[in-house]
Amino acid sequence: MTDSTVDGASAPGGAHRTAGPGDGLGEDHRGAGRWTTRQWLVVGVSTALAVLLGLLALGVWSLTRTSDITGRLVDVHSPALIEAERLEAALLNQETGVRGYGLSGQKEFLAPWERGLADEETAAKRLRSLVRGDSRALADLAAVESAAGAWQQRFARPVADSPVPEAADTTTAEGKRLFDAVRAASDAQQEHLQDVRSSARDALDRAALLRNAVLGAIAVLVVLLALLAFEGVRRGITEPLARLRAQARTVAAGRFDQPVDTAGPADLRALGADVEAMRRRLVDELKAAEESRRLLDEQTADLQRSNAELEQFAYVASHDLQEPLRKVSSFTQLLQRRYGGQLDDRADQYIGFAVDGANRMQTLINDLLDFSRVGRVHNQQNTVDLEAVADNVLESLSVTVEETGAVITRDKLPTVLGDRTQLGMLLQNLVSNAIKFRAPDTPPRIRIEAERDGDRWRLAVSDNGIGIDPDFADKIFVIFQRLHTKDAYPGNGIGLAMCKKVVEFHGGAIALDPEHRPGSRFTFTLPVHTPTTPDADGDADGEATS
Repeated sequence: MTDSTVDGASAPGGAHRTAGPGDGLGEDHRGAGRWTTRQWLVVGVSTALAVLLGLLALGVWSLTRTSDITGRLVDVHSPALIEAERLEAALLNQETGVRGYGLSGQKEFLAPWERGLADEETAAKRLRSLVRGDSRALADLAAVESAAGAWQQRFARPVADSPVPEAADTTTAEGKRLFDAVRAASDAQQEHLQDVRSSARDALDRAALLRNAVLGAIAVLVVLLALLAFEGVRRGITEPLARLRAQARTVAAGRFDQPVDTAGPADLRALGADVEAMRRRLVDELKAAEESRRLLDEQTADLQRSNAELEQFAYVASHDLQEPLRKVSSFTQLLQRRYGGQLDDRADQYIGFAVDGANRMQTLINDLLDFSRVGRVHNQQNTVDLEAVADNVLESLSVTVEETGAVITRDKLPTVLGDRTQLGMLLQNLVSNAIKFRAPDTPPRIRIEAERDGDRWRLAVSDNGIGIDPDFADKIFVIFQRLHTKDAYPGNGIGLAMCKKVVEFHGGAIALDPEHRPGSRFTFTLPVHTPTTPDADGDADGEATS
């Protein structure tokens, strides 16, 4: 894997130390760095698996060989030697029985002879089965059987079959000579089988040594592979990631001029390039944000100056303009009362125009003052019971309600957080507009609705009046915008603009419902302040009629 180093800190002056020739990142290493982490892992794992599989095959062979040698030693060589010894014991039993019978002449001494014959046959059969693949062992077995047969035929059987055995010395000497040949053949056989078993033991020791060596080599190789994998991961993945993490933390700490680069596999270097591109994008965005903030500061300063001028205008309108306007209005009304009817009709008309204009000017100034005070003067954020606010509004409009025969119903209104005065102005404007713009010869029917909609209250004021064309849904909320002449419906065109300002000041939105027929329906939202009981979650639990 490629070699890489981690810079713990930047060079003096903010310059980041890049990898040089001494950092183990020469051209050859960089060429190898074209491989991705996945490719390195595939090559490394494949190589390790190939070596492990080779050693595993060698280990399996050594284990199999050890098992085979052990099996032959346990199942063939040792049992063959044991059967050869049993064969010799059977022949010795035969010789003992014949010799005892020949000396004593008593038949009971022939029992070992007869048992020896059966044991001889059994041992020879088993031994022949065990050494059937060993020609030398088969030849030794044949020699033992030949010598035993000669002894049995020429000496043992005649003695055992004779009713009165002969006790001549020549016969005894002949039997001894023949049985010595049997002994010699049996000793040769057992010596050969002992040599075979010793050779098998030596082979088993060598196989066990090879097996242990192979298993030890596998263990050492596993340890070496683990160390190589650890070192490869450290050099090719951990160190480049640590370097990238350190650089990213430096950038995150505010040093956006710190370049980001990394070594290692191709995908890690690509990740470093992406982080560097993100850093450059952040630098560009910060420059744009700084410029936007500078412009915003300038605009804020301009807005503050404008607000100061507006407050100054409000002060002038409330103090300096009100006094001369009251004088104009008072004297024109006095002139109308004193000289009305004494001049010609045109003079009376002119005096009427002056009085009406002064009154409308005073009303307009008062409305403008109220509009400018929304969010500036009336700004007390308290818990407001809209039920009580609605009661006060309907009480103040009781005369108009009685004169027009209006019927006003409402749902149970919630408690919200806001300014009581402004919310009262909101409801009063909407209800008074609903009464003002009523249909001819039809008593106004007005309904105030409230329902819970998630984290907001959705309220509405609807009527059966003349309605509003949906094309003017946005225009009606602009200050001084009117859809009718002053003669048809009096007013200054400030009411709905003030409603919009109050609702937006409380964090909500107001709109005209274009689907409502007949009449008009204004909906507005207010944020929910505290959890309410199920009786006040927006259901129409009760109605109040005025």
